[in-house]
Amino acid sequence: MLELTDENFEREIKNSPKPVLVDFFAEWCTPCSVIAPILEKLSQEFEEKFVLAKANLNNVPLAAQKFGVDAIPSVMLFRDGETVSGFVGLYPEPVIRQWLEEKLKKGKEKDGLGKITQESEEYAKQNGFWLNPNRGVVERIINGLIENEKKYGKRYCPCRRITGNREEDAKNICPCVYHRQEIEKEGHCLCGLFIK
Repeated sequence: MLELTDENFEREIKNSPKPVLVDFFAEWCTPCSVIAPILEKLSQEFEEKFVLAKANLNNVPLAAQKFGVDAIPSVMLFRDGETVSGFVGLYPEPVIRQWLEEKLKKGKEKDGLGKITQESEEYAKQNGFWLNPNRGVVERIINGLIENEKKYGKRYCPCRRITGNREEDAKNICPCVYHRQEIEKEGHCLCGLFIK
C-alpha cells in the first residue's frame, strides 16, 4: 500500500503501471476508519488490477485541493495519472466491489466519463476558463451528458430542458450557446461544469 504526500502524489499516480485507488482520509474521521479495511480487503482481492494508496489530508493539502476533496472519505481511481472516477462517503463492500469491477474492466482504455472529462478540460483551457475542480460535480454532469447522448443522440446539457424541437435543442448541446455569457456574469455556467 502506498502512503501519499504532496511531494510524491503526482509521481506515484503517474508512474504506476496499474490504476491507483486513492483513499483520502483523516485520523479523526469515523467513516474513514470503517471504509479503510473494506478498501484494503478489496485491494488484496484485486491485487493484479490496482494499487491502493492512502492519502492523509494532513499530508496532501495541495493534492486534496487540486482534486476537489471537500468531504471524506473520498475515494478516487486514477489511471495514467488522470482521474477516472470516484465517490464520496461510506458504502457497503458489495457496492464498492461492483463500482471497482465496472471501472477496472475498461483496462487502459478511457471510459466515456474519462474521455469527456478530458475533452471538457481541454475545451476550458482553450477558452480561458476552468473545469470545475469538484470532481463529484464534474462526474455528475458528465454522466448526465452520457445519459442524454444515449437517450437523445446528442450530449445535451443535463441542466437544460429538452423540448423535442431539434433547432431549439441544438442550443443546449454541451458546451451550450449560453455558457460563455453565464460564466462571464455568474462565474460559472448554469450546470457548474465550467467556471471562471
